[in-house]
Amino acid sequence: MSPGAIATDGAVEILIRNDHVRWWNKPNLRRLYLCLVPFCLFIESTSGFDSSMMNGMQALVPWKEYFNYPKGGQLGLLVACYNLGALTSIPFISLLSDHVGRRWSIVFGSAVMMIGAIMQGLSVNLAMFVFSRIFLGHGIVYAIVGGAALLGELGHPKERAFLGSMFNAFYGFGAVLGAGIVVRTILIPNDWSWRLPSFLQAVPSIVQIAFAFTVPESPRWLISKDRSEEALAILIKYHAEGDASNELPHVEFAEIKRALEMENESRRRGWAELFQTAGMRRRSLVAAMLGLFVQFSGNNLISQYLVPILVKIGIKDSHTQVRYNVGTQAWGLVIGLIMASVTPRFPRRKMFLLCASCLVCVYTAWTIAQARNRITGSKESGYAVLVMIFLYSPAYCLGYNALTYVYMVEIFPYYVRTKGLSWFQLFGRSAVMFGSFVNPIGLENADWKYLLVYVCWLCFEVVFIYFFFPETFGKTLEELTFLFEGEEKQNELAASTQKVLDHPDVTEVHEHEVVPEKKV
Repeated sequence: MSPGAIATDGAVEILIRNDHVRWWNKPNLRRLYLCLVPFCLFIESTSGFDSSMMNGMQALVPWKEYFNYPKGGQLGLLVACYNLGALTSIPFISLLSDHVGRRWSIVFGSAVMMIGAIMQGLSVNLAMFVFSRIFLGHGIVYAIVGGAALLGELGHPKERAFLGSMFNAFYGFGAVLGAGIVVRTILIPNDWSWRLPSFLQAVPSIVQIAFAFTVPESPRWLISKDRSEEALAILIKYHAEGDASNELPHVEFAEIKRALEMENESRRRGWAELFQTAGMRRRSLVAAMLGLFVQFSGNNLISQYLVPILVKIGIKDSHTQVRYNVGTQAWGLVIGLIMASVTPRFPRRKMFLLCASCLVCVYTAWTIAQARNRITGSKESGYAVLVMIFLYSPAYCLGYNALTYVYMVEIFPYYVRTKGLSWFQLFGRSAVMFGSFVNPIGLENADWKYLLVYVCWLCFEVVFIYFFFPETFGKTLEELTFLFEGEEKQNELAASTQKVLDHPDVTEVHEHEVVPEKKV
């Protein structure tokens, strides 16, 4: 294998290209992925449950009576306080995740969410309901950042992008569950119609805690803490099915270790490292804008305020409304899973461009249909609005749902990865909170004209992605560490992996270093 080939394709890519065994035929890797489903992938299910549950609650008469028929700004507060809580956690996420590890960050966040869900179910007034939702929101981001990082850092290079895509796709499981539960509890003629879904919101968090120690810690985190032997043992067990003579885990180990050393040589400490170089400033700009794009592309109108939209197009029966809520969430789940299986196989930047362009088309058609409905009152235009709402899911899932966390994990080097994900969450949660306040007011006062705001914003997204989003497809996380830092460092990193391939004795040395995997 020539050095030139490594510079182009990377040693790891070349090795996995020759691996034709699928993950389900590898017992250790299969067991790992099956445990990652409840522990990591169910994290986004909590967000989906909350969003669809709050959407459905707006159709529950006991909930509206208990909180004095909230609308406009007050309704916005009830929805937005979840993301207000998320914002309060941003300064502490990287401290926890980098200090105690990805797993404990998920466990902590899940415990906080479990307490918040119980408090929400026990709420006796508006203040307690709002505080419990702030508490819920505070916990979710610890789990999301830790989960996204763990999936990217622990998964086999062949399936890393697929796992990251599935992370967001599992939002749909929680969304369907939350919407479906409200369909049944709407038949309960008292406060339990909204208290029961609130209590059940704790279930995904309980599942995560139960499976916390069925998966190992991130090998990259272990190496950063000078626990290299444990990291190599994990790589050999899951990426080579326990075969210590396999080249792949040793090449990965050498690449990870050298990348962390090189990255650590020139980095600052604290949040300043997000802006210390031109490359880091570019990463931070892309992450900030992607946070806005993912959460302010009109998706929250559907996930949080579908009921007011249905009322405006003439669908006023509460039973019908909650069924439409279930329908949109189930459709979103199916489309999300399909897109998560397909889009990671294509270049990231092209898929983001296609996604944003399709959203412009869908939202433009939606705006026209809703305008005709409000002007003429025809049923046909109302049905056209529903069609556009359902077409929104495949357009959104092309990029923003399937590739967001894959892309975020790829563009940020290890030592700033949790800070980068937190930075992304800061802008995303701010966008959701802003939209939660503004959307009900805009729908109430500007009616269909409010949709024009999103059409213009989506046009801006297309332009920004075209000029600023870098391509990351086909590289390992370590190769992407120096995406903007020039070829010199990239070649130095490639040389460290080439050394393992050129000198088999290096593999033998690594084999002697391996210790049994510990539960950390």
